[in-house]
Amino acid sequence: MQTAFDFLSFGCFVGLVIAYIKFAKRDFRTLAHLIIPAATFAVANQIGNAGLSIFALILVVAGAGYAALVLKKEP
Repeated sequence: MQTAFDFLSFGCFVGLVIAYIKFAKRDFRTLAHLIIPAATFAVANQIGNAGLSIFALILVVAGAGYAALVLKKEP
């Protein structure tokens, strides 16, 4: 890990795993929905490392927002 986006995407992914363990029902459907923000964080890392910081930050916010919506719908 060398860049700020490496640390940011890793931190977001760890937060996603912790949120899944703590707040979700731990079913396959929720896990399948959380794969989308995990992939978004990976893409944001690559885009950020390529020098497109604004787009990478937009992707990180969008991924975190989607994860929050998925976990909020949990009963």
